[in-house]
Amino acid sequence: MDGSESTVWWLLAGVLVAVELATGTFYLLMLALGCAAGALAAHGGLGGTAQVIVAVIVGAGATTFWHLRRQRAPQPPEAAFNRDVNLDIGGTLQVDTWQADGMARASYRGAPWTVQFVGAGPPTPGEHVIQSVQGNRLQVVRSGTAQ
Repeated sequence: MDGSESTVWWLLAGVLVAVELATGTFYLLMLALGCAAGALAAHGGLGGTAQVIVAVIVGAGATTFWHLRRQRAPQPPEAAFNRDVNLDIGGTLQVDTWQADGMARASYRGAPWTVQFVGAGPPTPGEHVIQSVQGNRLQVVRSGTAQ
């Protein structure tokens, strides 16, 4: 068994891990896993072609597995609607008067905001729930009808 073949595989795996740490590309870890499998194949005495085949099968298989798993995972809502990004979503505010175009000015957290009604039907005065934030505009629905 020649140690230089496995050393090349281990070095390549290490380079891929280092590049992944610098770029945050998770798929490079899966390719590094393939290189580690190639190194283990070299340690097991397999020839160069078999090492490459093992590395490709493991690396491509792991990459494909994680890609499919990521596609099937539920996607978070876009930032304008995501409470994890914007804590104002789900907050309530009082709107006293509405303009004909469905816009209003209301106080929220001690500051005046432009409010846009995005619910069903005509806007009515009362308590509203923030559905999304578009720039400096709060998009609201009538309290009790929040989705």
